[in-house]
Amino acid sequence: MAQKHTVRLEPVGIEFEVGEEETILDGAFRQGLMLMHGCKEGQCSACKSFVLEGDDIELDRYSTFALPDYEKEEGFTLLCRAHVYEDVTIELVNYDEDMIRSGLPIQQAVAEVAAIERVTHDLRHLVLRLVEPAELKFFPGQYVDIAIPGTDATRSFSMANTSSRDSGQLEFVIKVYPDGLFSNFLDTGLAVGDRLDLTGPFGVFTLREGYETDLLFVGGGAGMAPILSLLRSMAERGIQRKATYYYGARGRRDLCFEADLRELEDRLPGFRYVPALSEPSADDAWDGEVGFVTDVVNRYENDLKNAHAYVCGPPPMVEAAMPLLIGLGVPQKRIYYDKFTTTGGEEAS
Repeated sequence: MAQKHTVRLEPVGIEFEVGEEETILDGAFRQGLMLMHGCKEGQCSACKSFVLEGDDIELDRYSTFALPDYEKEEGFTLLCRAHVYEDVTIELVNYDEDMIRSGLPIQQAVAEVAAIERVTHDLRHLVLRLVEPAELKFFPGQYVDIAIPGTDATRSFSMANTSSRDSGQLEFVIKVYPDGLFSNFLDTGLAVGDRLDLTGPFGVFTLREGYETDLLFVGGGAGMAPILSLLRSMAERGIQRKATYYYGARGRRDLCFEADLRELEDRLPGFRYVPALSEPSADDAWDGEVGFVTDVVNRYENDLKNAHAYVCGPPPMVEAAMPLLIGLGVPQKRIYYDKFTTTGGEEAS
């Protein structure tokens, strides 16, 4: 059995044990600690932290874009890649103290495919029915890892439903890539009745409690899933915060869940859904917003200093939205994002 060592997190003063075979991030997950993270593959730098004490740390393979050599030499590390072989003290760079202790322990689950629906030319609505355990508690906005049968690989996908509304069921919106390891399997090999192994829940793309501030959601593509989950949760709980969802697509054929979102407008008096098309065709007969979704946000919003913003979608959209939102006044620590980084065969949602 691998030895365990103590990891102390500063400035929050939390200690927990981590086995040598697991990363610091996985050890935290196992004990229900919700640390900031993104890809879990050493690509995005969301979990970058600083080593205050302890030298015996080894990193699994990672991208030097996420952790340049000079930062590693200065003492920075990636929690999703770091294995410790002695007690260490880590200073968190990105963290939300309100969220850290509110996590749910990670579970292993088996689910059966209940439905696969084509919602656009390249987006699929996958519905799974939990078999063992019969329920999986998760916070709206979180995701699970799905194992790809016949391989050692997993892919991460955000739930589009809520665990309270659809107990025992998980819904996903998944973008299909021609060479996607999971999405190609989804389109050509997966069938109703098949079983999949899941691990989760993960993620901190969740609604922060105790605030009455306005909410701004910006999304594109399969980024629809976690935002749908958040909005559905707000409707279930009667949360009356003013909220606007700007969703970017190329053409009308790329829009989905329109009826659900319009119904949410009826159920949430302060909610408005604003789709925008960047490349509408003449056949679209589109009379709505035109342009990149970030341009539309900039057109309609001018003072967001009291808002919380949630951004979810392809990396270029997220990277364009971040400086825009900061420029419009959103405090940087109140911008929560879920960047769908690609892994191997170009998928993670």
